[in-house]
Amino acid sequence: MLPLRDNVPTRRFPVMTVAIIAANSVVWFWELGASEGQVDRYAFYPCDVSGPCLQAFPHLAWWETAFSSMFLHGGWAHILGNMLLLWIFGNNVEDALGSARFALFYVGGGLAATAGQTFVTLHYGGALAASVPNLGASGAIAAVLGAYLVLLPGASVLTLVGFFIVPVPAFVFLGVWFLFQLWEGGFSVTHPSSGGGVAFFAHVFGFVYGAVVARLLAVRPPVRPSW
Repeated sequence: MLPLRDNVPTRRFPVMTVAIIAANSVVWFWELGASEGQVDRYAFYPCDVSGPCLQAFPHLAWWETAFSSMFLHGGWAHILGNMLLLWIFGNNVEDALGSARFALFYVGGGLAATAGQTFVTLHYGGALAASVPNLGASGAIAAVLGAYLVLLPGASVLTLVGFFIVPVPAFVFLGVWFLFQLWEGGFSVTHPSSGGGVAFFAHVFGFVYGAVVARLLAVRPPVRPSW
């Protein structure tokens, strides 16, 4: 399923959502011209929290890479998928929270996702898995999805399903997305190679964080769906 847009307008232009997309895009184009070592210098390594690291590039301290890794991506599909989700769902969450709170919420979601994935990796993944660099905005964006589900469960998402574009209720679209992350996350713990390098538990922890704190930070209700 490929989401195209939702049916919820916003009160004002989503400045922070666009700024985050722009920041990720700038960093991505820097990545295209950088070496693997240069990119991995800013990636997050779970083994830094409880080392030692095996076969890791020289990199910044873990408390720095916890932030910098949020703006790195592993390929075109990775960044385009993340930015599409952020554009569709982030503007409405920003509208409910306000731009400043949304920025703090977004960063908090990324940190919660990193912490959750690190805990799972260190306890179940082994030293080699803990030495794999983690990067991407997926955890922070998962927090946005969790917040959207809590704030706008009755919205609809125009979704490309096969060759058809159909409206899918937000609670169905996001519920299926979350259940898929849970399923794949559990399977990647028991069969680590099956995960394909995707940090599924970062998505799970980010989503739960967003669902829990969204109403606490919201300063106004979202605009009602337009259709």
